[in-house]
Amino acid sequence: MEIKNAAAVYFSPGGTTGLAARTVAAALGECKEYDFTSRAEPVTLGSDCAAVFAAPVFGGRIPGVFADFLASVKGEGTPAVVLAVYGNRDYEDALLELADAVKARGFRVVAAGAFIARHSIVTEIAAGRPDTADRAAMAAFAGKVRDKLAAGDFSEPHIPGARPYRKYGGVPMHPGANRQRCVKCGKCARECPAGAIPTDAPFKTDNDKCITCMHCVFTCPNYARGLNPVMLAATRTKLKKACAARREPEMFL
Repeated sequence: MEIKNAAAVYFSPGGTTGLAARTVAAALGECKEYDFTSRAEPVTLGSDCAAVFAAPVFGGRIPGVFADFLASVKGEGTPAVVLAVYGNRDYEDALLELADAVKARGFRVVAAGAFIARHSIVTEIAAGRPDTADRAAMAAFAGKVRDKLAAGDFSEPHIPGARPYRKYGGVPMHPGANRQRCVKCGKCARECPAGAIPTDAPFKTDNDKCITCMHCVFTCPNYARGLNPVMLAATRTKLKKACAARREPEMFL
């Protein structure tokens, strides 16, 4: 099968998951992007397209909101590549979960990859990643996917993970706003994927809805949003020990 067109479908609160999806998809063919970070749209991708689905890893799982958004995507026996992007700790069941989700939507998973990016909460962990070596690995991986499809091989690789998936316990802290810095522009409220920020009071956060994806923190033009510094410091101490060693990309074909 000759690939001419590719699609990058991703959930990328901090921007790095989207970078991974675009890098792989662009190396496969002329790429069209579907950024599902804040909202989904009905999309049908035909069998002549290579679809790249990418999700960040939250506690060894893909974000539930992205799993819900994927209900609007339909494949037609379309070859798919799934990517789990994580902050140098582990991806656990996330890659398998994403593969299962896209297969349920009519796609054929032909390859999978786990790549490392800056940690979304403790941003000193894996800072600067994906780096030059990571991007080179993504491009090389895409080349192997292209060769596999050109040979007419649509076999599904073995993807690590377990079913049932591990239980996700959530994050015990949520971003809040500094009222002195918040100018009530509403950008965070409009773009929050979980609908956790009221449009009429963007300096507030509904902790029952918030998934701590950190999108509001990364996108606030006035740097008004952030986590409780005491809780963040405790998390930093805990994660720095678990994430000290550099993890490398893993690819499955």
